[in-house]
Amino acid sequence: MNAHAGQLEKVATVVIYVFLIGLAVSCVLPLIHVLAISLSSASAADAGMVTFWPIDFTFQSYQYVIGKQQFLDSMFISVKRIVLGVSLSMLLTLLAAYPLSKEKNSFRFRTLYVWVFVFTILFHGGLIPWYMTIRSVGMLDSIWALVIPGAVPVFNVVLLLNFFRNLPREIEEAAFVDGANHWVILFKLFLPLSAPALATLTLFSIVGHWNAWFDGLILMNNPTNYPLTSYLQTVVIGRELSQLSPQDAILMSSISDKTSKSAQIFAACLPVLLIYPFLQRYFIKGIVLGSVKG
Repeated sequence: MNAHAGQLEKVATVVIYVFLIGLAVSCVLPLIHVLAISLSSASAADAGMVTFWPIDFTFQSYQYVIGKQQFLDSMFISVKRIVLGVSLSMLLTLLAAYPLSKEKNSFRFRTLYVWVFVFTILFHGGLIPWYMTIRSVGMLDSIWALVIPGAVPVFNVVLLLNFFRNLPREIEEAAFVDGANHWVILFKLFLPLSAPALATLTLFSIVGHWNAWFDGLILMNNPTNYPLTSYLQTVVIGRELSQLSPQDAILMSSISDKTSKSAQIFAACLPVLLIYPFLQRYFIKGIVLGSVKG
């Protein structure tokens, strides 16, 4: 009986590994395909000859996309958005999750505040009130319009407060006995113990700010204030051949919409691909520990 159970366990393990490998391949292959198209000639890409290896290898699509001052400016805006947005978001998430992780006898109105946060997940005022609110406080065409409206992601608050509730209460009680206050407990005890959860939420915040493009198009009246993803979204759609310089016109003749779009997609994905491996070891642990206990 034990031998039969052991064989079934081995078979199940093999099936799980095969499924996960297949899932990983299905995620990686499209990205490789996009990279191959971006490095191929326009004729090969338009003819559908490119699969997972570049044909007539060339960097001309990247020269067109990256070789513009507005690309560099929008890259700087995106980096500034991530620095300000992630810092503010993580600070406010910490300050919201810590009191909400307390029991009712420690924080009397905890349940009421939790429902207020949950309400914002279920109901939204809509695009027009959102835009009018931001305009009424004078944040249009500023970096703060991209940072402040989403500074408190409720999903992250819920994950972090559940993580805090899983930490041993004895540590907090011992700190109180030694004379520590809530600020000391939060920043000197909870913060170091929450590295997996904080790394996970930081990754969520970075990816969210980096990939956001719609708010940049709506809230920035001047294209020079676009973040990178908003700018990349308009590179092909908004380009006009009449405004191209002679050098750009020569370059445009050797690329196509397909190769330039592929270059945009991969250029936008690359920073996250470089950051993710450094935070990945915290990812699973942070999600699991922050998603249990009611």
